[in-house]
Amino acid sequence: MSSIPIRVMIVEDDPDWRRGLTAFLNNEMDLDVIAEAEEPEKALQLARELEPDVILLDIMLADSPEGLRLAGELSGSTGARIIMLTSMEDRTFVVEAFRAGAVNYLVKSDFSSIPDAVRKAAADHSAIDATSARQMLEEFRRLKKLEREYEVEKFKRMLTPSEVQLLSMIHDGYSQTQIAEKSFLSIRTVKNHVTNILRKLGGKSSKEAAQQAKDNELF
Repeated sequence: MSSIPIRVMIVEDDPDWRRGLTAFLNNEMDLDVIAEAEEPEKALQLARELEPDVILLDIMLADSPEGLRLAGELSGSTGARIIMLTSMEDRTFVVEAFRAGAVNYLVKSDFSSIPDAVRKAAADHSAIDATSARQMLEEFRRLKKLEREYEVEKFKRMLTPSEVQLLSMIHDGYSQTQIAEKSFLSIRTVKNHVTNILRKLGGKSSKEAAQQAKDNELF
């Protein structure tokens, strides 16, 4: 344990919680709460003047997630390690907190873990809280699913039903001549369809385009 206390700053707009957390942390021999703030402007000013080692920052300030914006400003203008605090578990907030530059994200009800999280942050050995890590993973999965759905829908809009049918037949191994016979089309019409499909999809071959259509769940 270092003989020099870790300098902590608390940004919290609930005076009762701020007072309780300050007393709790000051009871730890290696932690020293050097500043408190409830407004973003004051927090920025104090952080720049006093240069705390760790900032405990509430996400919700004045009934809005102002802490997320403030985290970005603090991480960009100070060398302090930022730990986000919140009363609720919201995986969207978790992701945004880390994007803003936070090194950890803790739920206030788990206050007993805060001193150790401060020590790890100050030592630059922060490990993401297990709950936060799970929520981040769930949010990334959700975003990946949305991205996939968007790409599939975008792909579907590029092709007509007849072009999708043609690609399905190509995927099943039919030649252009066989497709023309089965579809009662001229071989020239089939070739034109294939040319149009490759132009839309930017593919190099009809088989590649057919596989793209299969991968995007068109058939």
